Amino acid sequence: MTGGSRGIGAAVARRLAAEGASVAINYHANSGAARELAAELAATGVAAPVIQADVSDPEQVGRLVDEAADRLGGLDILVSNAGIEHFGELETITPAQFDQVYSVNVRGQLFAAQHAARHLGPGGSIVLMSSVSSSISVFHHAVYASSKAAVRVAARNLAPELGRRGIRVNAIAPGGTATDMAAEVAHLYQHPDLPDLPPETSLSVMAALGRLARPEEIAAAVAFLASDDASYVTGSTLEVDGGMF
Repeated sequence: MTGGSRGIGAAVARRLAAEGASVAINYHANSGAARELAAELAATGVAAPVIQADVSDPEQVGRLVDEAADRLGGLDILVSNAGIEHFGELETITPAQFDQVYSVNVRGQLFAAQHAARHLGPGGSIVLMSSVSSSISVFHHAVYASSKAAVRVAARNLAPELGRRGIRVNAIAPGGTATDMAAEVAHLYQHPDLPDLPPETSLSVMAALGRLARPEEIAAAVAFLASDDASYVTGSTLEVDGGMF
């Protein structure tokens, strides 16, 4: 799993491990969090190798997937979770910023799927990470939102190709979720002409359920798409956004 050391990724690792899966935990820079999570899972008897890789680099993505398959004795599921945020007014967006976001959020996920598909057999499942931002409008969010829309479209278009091999590919589109990233950027989702709200409420007021998601709730949706319960679901994006509007 890419981006597995904290937030949604860590919750997914715990959920899949609880359902009997061995989980390879990828991290880019936060080795401490990744190793702490691996130790937590290992204490329950779950194999959880830790693998460092920068998913913006296709060569490192290939190494990550191949090493995960080798250390786990095969591969049944890919959860591509690594991603980065971006906010910026149109006039301030630089080519470097654009390339950075797309290299992680789009290229990284596409090549993770490419390499995983070489290891997956019939019944295999790929779960990509989109965002509710791909289907709503937010000020100064064009680069990030369009990158996550590309993931949604990629899942749809990879489905018939991989379906011939019995492999399913879907995406998750989380809404506001109680993670470190959300705490940092929640206020940026507000309309700039409205009074500032506390970070803990700025995203929750946009959800029909009136609160942020817990990472475990996103993980439950990922586990569903990865499981045999979703055996006839492919090419879809499951929105887990609390009715965000």
